[in-house]
Amino acid sequence: MSKKIILGALVSLLLSTGLSAAKITALKTNIAEESFQMKIVVELLKKMGYDVEMTNDVSYDIAYQTIANNATSDDVYFIASSWDPLHNGKLEALGEDKFAKYSEFISGCAQGYLIDKKTAEKYNIKYINDLKDPKIAKIFDTNKDGKADLTGCNAGWGCEKVIEYQLDAFGLRDTIEHNQGEYSALIADTIANYKTGKPILYYTWTPYWVSGKLVPGKDVVFLQVTKSANPNQSSTKLPNGVDYGFAVNSQKIVSNASVKTKHKDIAKLFDIVKLSVNDVSGENMLMTNGQKKEKDIDRHVKIWLDNNKTKVESWIKEAKAVK
Repeated sequence: MSKKIILGALVSLLLSTGLSAAKITALKTNIAEESFQMKIVVELLKKMGYDVEMTNDVSYDIAYQTIANNATSDDVYFIASSWDPLHNGKLEALGEDKFAKYSEFISGCAQGYLIDKKTAEKYNIKYINDLKDPKIAKIFDTNKDGKADLTGCNAGWGCEKVIEYQLDAFGLRDTIEHNQGEYSALIADTIANYKTGKPILYYTWTPYWVSGKLVPGKDVVFLQVTKSANPNQSSTKLPNGVDYGFAVNSQKIVSNASVKTKHKDIAKLFDIVKLSVNDVSGENMLMTNGQKKEKDIDRHVKIWLDNNKTKVESWIKEAKAVK
């Protein structure tokens, strides 16, 4: 049999199974707690018959730049933790037409400023704006410089720009110090301070394990803002009138634009897969309780896939049916 016939047979086989020789790269972020959701998507792609390469931890900016650089590629590059609307500015800066954004993967991702409930009730603190009063701000001063110490957001995550914007918009620059660095270390210190009875002020988000350790409504309370001031959205007010200063986000899968036309089955999967915010928070809690090695996260993924077998099979069947 000639080489041409063998090659032709191989191509036919690939086409008949819905596969292509395209390279698929999953861009895993450097936030360890986002590994679970990425690995779920990777396993779904493998169940569809694809080989997937997953990067080592990369920043959001590098992930988005990589996707943009491959906007028209025959290959697939994707991130499974694009925060909408928090990261929209990053996509706009690189050119929105270079990306394919899919429907909500994880919905109901809240963010905001929190303080310990005891201090909130003792001093009747309800708004981050209340910390414009130096006397109130000083309550949260941990390094004795006269300013409230806010456990803040890592550079490059997107949330840091919102916090910096609001410090100026609300006139809080002179009374609040936005502490940045390695968030996991900073929040560990914050939790330690809480356990010793000290007032705490911090930013956090869901899904994440922090709200399992410091439970909103029980241990801590969200602070509101007196008016919306957010560089990503004109209004952050919720339907019930409450305004935490941050829009409730969805996490979405984002790929290079060409995926929607060149890999319609993969695009379909990206569009229909859903993951509960509570499932992610629960898995993140397992990680903070010590189950944080790669093999642990892989086990969590397997358990989730087994527990959601019917749903998983329906997603794969629907995606593979797309021509």
